[in-house]
Amino acid sequence: MSVPGTRRVVAVQLAVAVGEDTGRNLRHIEDIVGQAVREHAPDMVFLPESANHPNVHGSVMRRVTEPVDGPTLATLRGLAREHGCVVGGGYLAVRGHHARGTYAVCEPDGAVSFHDKDQPSMWENNNYTPGQDPGIADTAAGPIGVANGFEWLRSRTAERLRGRVRLVAGGMCFPSFPSWALTRPWFWKREHATMVELARETPGRMARVVGVPCVHPSHVGDITMATPFAPGVPWPTILLGETQIVDAAGTSLAHLSYEDGEGYVCADVEWGEARPVNPVPPRFWMPVLPWTVHAVWYATNASGRARYALDHRRGAFPWQHTPADGEDLPDRVPAGMLGPPAGEPQGGAAPPLTVA
Repeated sequence: MSVPGTRRVVAVQLAVAVGEDTGRNLRHIEDIVGQAVREHAPDMVFLPESANHPNVHGSVMRRVTEPVDGPTLATLRGLAREHGCVVGGGYLAVRGHHARGTYAVCEPDGAVSFHDKDQPSMWENNNYTPGQDPGIADTAAGPIGVANGFEWLRSRTAERLRGRVRLVAGGMCFPSFPSWALTRPWFWKREHATMVELARETPGRMARVVGVPCVHPSHVGDITMATPFAPGVPWPTILLGETQIVDAAGTSLAHLSYEDGEGYVCADVEWGEARPVNPVPPRFWMPVLPWTVHAVWYATNASGRARYALDHRRGAFPWQHTPADGEDLPDRVPAGMLGPPAGEPQGGAAPPLTVA
């Protein structure tokens, strides 16, 4: 176990299937977290954002959105209680009358802290809306900052967490460019390498600005999703991986790449006051992004926001016709409020591997 003044943390690089039935993915999460705990006896285990289903483009994302206190939260809370450690993971959750990109940090005594992603990225705008909480999980061990997806790349994330947390965790789901033959010389042989480098440098950059260790779990594997603005055209690509644990100076302590596939890494990190090395950059993005990312960002953001607003007014989301619509939980749920986790995730046949 970790010595006084440190915490033993695990980051899970997750490969879960694409499809409407997330029950299989939740059972898989139970298995891999159990393996990691048996091997490392950690204080904390962190899964990626949207852990129960990759955060990809396609209508399937509307059908995997679930109540905030649904099966994914029950699974995470059950794992925290069973293994006696903090367990964090993300999912698309109904919070009030809107869907959010939510991350739950669950403690063994049943307490939960939630963070909703402050701004959906690209095609994610089709499926959920921004959150407004500060993204700090006030756990019994101390404050943990939470960042989801491209929040890891934004200066305002570092600004809201700097000086207020002892660790930054959360997760990433980072698809690359399509591997179409026609565009392969540009997208795949050039821009893809830039994306890998960007993902690899992200946790260290955040650590140096916030001044605390960072745990950056990510999805990994080959997927095919829908192509924005081109109905019926598949987008074959990969989820980059690049799961990493870094210390407060940004030094990598443990790392998994795409080539490593699914797995988990563990490290003992210092648990103390923040010691920032670099200032918060005076711009929206912390790194310099390729123009291709900017182009996709602006086009899909605008389109997705308009689509979400229209579909929400029409009541077109499946979750709008369930008891979950209108229900919510506070961002900090104390021990005992929800009672003990109950039941097992329900799943059926293996889901397909291509997004509809």
